[in-house]
Amino acid sequence: MERLQKVIAQAGAASRRKAEVLISEGKVTVNGVIVTELGTKVKRGDQISVEGKAIVRENKVYFIMNKPKKCVCTNEENEDRLRAIDLIACEERIFTVGRLDYDTSGVLLLTNDGEFANLVTHPRHHIPKIYNLTINGVLSSEDIRKIKSGIVLDDGMKTLPAKIKHITYEKEKRQTTFDLTIVEGRNRQVKRMMEALGYQVRRLHRKQLAFLSVSDLSKGDYRILKPFEIKKLKALASEGTYEHLILE
Repeated sequence: MERLQKVIAQAGAASRRKAEVLISEGKVTVNGVIVTELGTKVKRGDQISVEGKAIVRENKVYFIMNKPKKCVCTNEENEDRLRAIDLIACEERIFTVGRLDYDTSGVLLLTNDGEFANLVTHPRHHIPKIYNLTINGVLSSEDIRKIKSGIVLDDGMKTLPAKIKHITYEKEKRQTTFDLTIVEGRNRQVKRMMEALGYQVRRLHRKQLAFLSVSDLSKGDYRILKPFEIKKLKALASEGTYEHLILE
């Protein structure tokens, strides 16, 4: 069940605020009956009309992509840069669930389900994200300790404890490669964490989001999320199940 004004907005018949006005004015019907109460909930299959015109409800779609570099996570038209949504053959108006930078590759979810997107991306749900990255310089033991305990970023906010594994030092190239697990989704968080420690990220790949990975997908390829994966991801977000992986 979803709120009527939200369904109208998702169908593109009006903005949510305009939909509320239309409902209040008695210009919306559900199964032939005029509805004027805001907050009315409707179910899939209900026939909804706005000013005498039936709306078409979008099917909810969910994709996972191995995002390539040189690709942006926006729905705005951009002639100079390829958009992630352009790589998916889909009639629905999809958008990315969160963002990966232009030069970052890896796990990216795309959908037209706003509630699902918010559930996955909201900071309080602590969905873990595993990145494999290469930085300039040799990561010191003191900086590893700071990463594990939390780092104060340039905005004064301290990150939650993170996990670091599979550290490889390349002394000739003076760089370090490792896996980093975080449970937040702040803007450019991984890069800002490294910058706070005095390093620059040379390569960044999100290899896993919760239990989802793209190890079986080539760069730019995608697949439809399976129903059990969607259900499991929603459950994990609601329960905060994965937080112990960081704090253990």
